[in-house]
Amino acid sequence: MTLLFAVLIGRIYWVQVIDRDFWYNIVKTRWAAEETIEAKRGTITDRDGNMLAMDSVAYDVSVNPEVIHSLNIADEVVKGLHQILGKPEAQLSKIVTAQKENGDYYQQREIHEEGWRIDKSLADQIIDFRDQLEKEHNKKDVGIILANDQKRYYPSQEMASQLIGYVTKEGEAKAGLEAYYNNKLSGEDGEMKYEKDGKRVQLAGNEAEYIPAKDGQDFALTIDVEIQHYVEEALRGINTLYHPKSITAVAADPNTMEILAMANYPSFNPNTYWDTNYENAYNHAIKSLYEPGSTFKIVTLAAAVEEGIFDPNAKYMSGKINVPGKPVYDINNIGWGPITYLEGLKRSSNVAFVKLGWEQLGGEKLLDYINRFGFGQKTGIDMGGEAKGAISVNLSIPSDIARASFGQGKVQVTALQQVAAVAAVANGGTLLQPHIVKQVYDPSTKTTIKTEPKVVRSNVISKETSKKVGEYLEQVVSDRELGTGHNAFIEGYRVAGKTGTAEKVINGKYSRNKFVVSFIGYAPVENPKIVLYIVVDEPDDPTAGGGKVAAPAFKDIVYKSLKHMGVSPQYKVTPGTEKNEVTVSIPELAKLKVTEAKSRLKSRGLNAEIVGSGKTIIQQVPASGAVVHPGQKVYLITEQREKLTIPDMTGLSLRDALRIASVLDIQVTVSGEGYVISQKQATKNGERQLQLTLSPQLTETAEGQLDHANT
Repeated sequence: MTLLFAVLIGRIYWVQVIDRDFWYNIVKTRWAAEETIEAKRGTITDRDGNMLAMDSVAYDVSVNPEVIHSLNIADEVVKGLHQILGKPEAQLSKIVTAQKENGDYYQQREIHEEGWRIDKSLADQIIDFRDQLEKEHNKKDVGIILANDQKRYYPSQEMASQLIGYVTKEGEAKAGLEAYYNNKLSGEDGEMKYEKDGKRVQLAGNEAEYIPAKDGQDFALTIDVEIQHYVEEALRGINTLYHPKSITAVAADPNTMEILAMANYPSFNPNTYWDTNYENAYNHAIKSLYEPGSTFKIVTLAAAVEEGIFDPNAKYMSGKINVPGKPVYDINNIGWGPITYLEGLKRSSNVAFVKLGWEQLGGEKLLDYINRFGFGQKTGIDMGGEAKGAISVNLSIPSDIARASFGQGKVQVTALQQVAAVAAVANGGTLLQPHIVKQVYDPSTKTTIKTEPKVVRSNVISKETSKKVGEYLEQVVSDRELGTGHNAFIEGYRVAGKTGTAEKVINGKYSRNKFVVSFIGYAPVENPKIVLYIVVDEPDDPTAGGGKVAAPAFKDIVYKSLKHMGVSPQYKVTPGTEKNEVTVSIPELAKLKVTEAKSRLKSRGLNAEIVGSGKTIIQQVPASGAVVHPGQKVYLITEQREKLTIPDMTGLSLRDALRIASVLDIQVTVSGEGYVISQKQATKNGERQLQLTLSPQLTETAEGQLDHANT
């Protein structure tokens, strides 16, 4: 007995004293509890705070096979969930009837992927289905479980999808800014550690160890959702007409190189990324390389003007030029006879630019300007996966130099490089680094970091050269007879631009029926606010060039964007002649909802005045098809005349004012001529009357309402 107690006491001493730390750490793990505090992923917005990516409430669907088996409703559950979630019935049946090895049914099985992190609309359908089963079987639990969760949500659906990227249901950032800035967007999870009893209740006197989560940073982009919308709408229009392989567009502010819009077609919906081909998520604007074709002639032109060798009035023989290795032809092969270099620019003559680039500038000087404009190197945009392009011109091979002068051969560029280079031409000669992030807010430190414009290279060309090149490129657009870019002409605005049509290389040879066509330009020439490049890969019309395919879309986007930015038309007025005013046609709006009608008017630069409190348009003034100035009010009648109040008619012509009065059944008295400058309501013999005062010269108030400068 003594020996037994001696051994026991010795063992206790060993466990309690010698091995105390070992056993204490083991038991401590039984007491310890640890919970992860998930960080909130940062948001992504446009420049004005419009939400592009955010965390949103989501729901996870699971089932209880044990309950479903006890109620004998497996077939009903499978059929109902199949109709709502779209998951194959065979797979659902395995989940709903899942059993353990001992034959017992599981009490919970999740439905992946279709039932994982679903949105509210689907969750509501699940709830309705569950309620229906509970009512039919008179049970409060039919084995369908809906749990709250979170998911990444993209409110604008497909808008800027290749630019933004997406986050999978597993929380993995894929493509675009979501992947490139994942570390900053995702933040850092926190944790809480404490000691618990068997019921997971914190032990008294125990202090919890708490590490707070660091939420992700919020990103505001330089993108303008309105301009992005104009761009994507125009790309869809091109696709409808020409069905190309892909379309890419980049719009930027040439003075800061803030990207205002970046789009590719076809695109995809990041909310349903699993239904998307990988190619649709590819951002061609920064990753794909093209032989730019004639849009690259802007570089040669700028170099020639800077070096003082471009004489717009000097003549040359168009059609063909013999270059050692292989002659170069104009697009029509025969040319236009002896023409000036300015006419050669307007007609996009290859021969003119071979003479400027190869014969007069020379290979070394031309290549120097190509490098100075940033080709062959990454632009440095704050996005991942940018290609640097390839300029592999061999100065000892004349054909390389000749073809580089008009954007073919050993010249491969990205769309973004083209935009940055032309922006330098537009802004006075400064090559700027493009950027997509306007500012970043850190909720942990409550600080905001703004992105400032960064100069890559100053004085690429002089301000004088920039001005001259802009005037020459303006004539490519404004000359309605000779200019290849005349389809980009916007009345009231000075537009500079250049078309491009490049043969694609197929199996090492230039194809005669597959082209990359494009248009690049900026406006207004005297004070550029936007530079835009549109690239269309293989339109299904082999005779269609950049002037036919891309220029009309350029016109549509730039006109709407300038109106959106508040840039008024600039009219050239010659004494004794009438000014060339911008006009737009009013669409048919009757029977549309008010919100849709206002949206259609806004897209055309027109202002809506809602008359009445109804939700649907009954009548409009002016009528559909009327041609008016941008900025003019269009009165949308939403109620019957007896319920209407008299709207403000300041700035209207007498004709339109009388139309509105007729709709309202109001008697009108008029003094003066021209436009309404004031109005006064009166009642006579129990009937409403309206006194209008008109003047040929609008007041400042009326001018503002018409948005019509230089009235």
